[in-house]
Amino acid sequence: MKRGRNKPEAVDELYEAILCLETKEECSAFFDDLCTVLELQTLSQRLQVAKMLRENHVYSDIVATTSASTATISRVNRSLNGGYDVVFERLKAKKKYHPIETVNSGEEKENPQNSRKSGNSV
Repeated sequence: MKRGRNKPEAVDELYEAILCLETKEECSAFFDDLCTVLELQTLSQRLQVAKMLRENHVYSDIVATTSASTATISRVNRSLNGGYDVVFERLKAKKKYHPIETVNSGEEKENPQNSRKSGNSV
């Protein structure tokens, strides 16, 4: 985890607070107190973007499904390893991971990194 080295003590305390939560209800109450509605939407949007990138959806499908900007998608794509992978693997192990369907979900999916190289990205 690349950002963990020089984090302020307050950030470490936030991580410890999150680790104390035991249920989805506790998590919801804490994040409702901690974040604005827009901040929660932004965090959940990034998680959805990461999930779609992991599932090899193309940028245009991700934009259409999540309303994320291509800049946000690129930013998430650069930090896709590490934390996102841990979360997705644990969700899969708990059978709480559900693939994202898009309007074009019946078509063959292309890796967004490959589509950028070929000039087909949004």
